[in-house]
Amino acid sequence: MDTPAGYGVVLATAANFQEAEAIANALVEGKLAACVSLLPIHSIYTWQGEMHTEHEWQLLIKTDLAQFPLLEAKIREIHSYEVSEIIALPIVAGSQAYLQWISEQIKGDGE
Repeated sequence: MDTPAGYGVVLATAANFQEAEAIANALVEGKLAACVSLLPIHSIYTWQGEMHTEHEWQLLIKTDLAQFPLLEAKIREIHSYEVSEIIALPIVAGSQAYLQWISEQIKGDGE
């Protein structure tokens, strides 16, 4: 197990699969993320004083957190929500091979 330097998972939600896939494609093609996993989720939240229950898509974005400002800007450019979830969680430990792979994908060396 290796201690990563600046790698993380960014969480974002999207209203539907098409939006989630468009965001994922833009992030990976733009080398802002090494990988984006898409999961169907059921969210319960309050928005503008009202309870909402929605089917959404969770994006698990694996990246170098140094890319976060550009990654956030790209998500906001594509996203349909007025206020979208975009939060980063650091990877506190990970396999050296996987962390190296993330690095190669972000820097463009993994082709």
